[in-house]
Amino acid sequence: MIIQMEFEWGLYLIASYLVGGIMTGFLVAKLLKGVDLRLLGSGNIGARNAGRVLGPSGFVLTLAGDILKAAAVVWAAIQFGYPPHIQLLGFLAVILGHLYPVFLKFHGGKGVASFIGGLVVFHLPSAILVGAAFLLFYAIKRSLTVAGLFAFSLAPFFYWLIERQWKETLILLPISLLVVYVQKEDIIERIKLPE
Repeated sequence: MIIQMEFEWGLYLIASYLVGGIMTGFLVAKLLKGVDLRLLGSGNIGARNAGRVLGPSGFVLTLAGDILKAAAVVWAAIQFGYPPHIQLLGFLAVILGHLYPVFLKFHGGKGVASFIGGLVVFHLPSAILVGAAFLLFYAIKRSLTVAGLFAFSLAPFFYWLIERQWKETLILLPISLLVVYVQKEDIIERIKLPE
């Protein structure tokens, strides 16, 4: 029974990574305009560049898709009755799939929307506190990028503050720091220059 459960969890994590690798921005750009989003604008396949290249519809569709795929992965784990640490490993796998998709030679997006979607489903109170922290940082720095990423880095702390579960906190930590790390260049630029 234990071996069967571990096998099922393994399949879930592989599926989570593959779902993460479904790049919404890339697909939306192909479907709406027949273009490769990686070759236009900033070259990023996230919602911001999709909006810049494709207009408001591209932004909304990409944002919604990236949020929903991570939300769906965590929601599925909850529905299957998986324990919180497996839910979080699925969350980590979908983020890794988004950042390093096998379908696009491991060059993906930056994970912000997917992080939001997964966190909201996994632990709504933490997501609400992250939102409050974002508003506070934005009021101080007036930069969406800096405010968002500082707020994301606090997600593990907020979770621990509420649940006091070290195992889950230690899994959530690399998820949040990974999303911050891949945007280190943007953070440095925004700190130097006002957005």
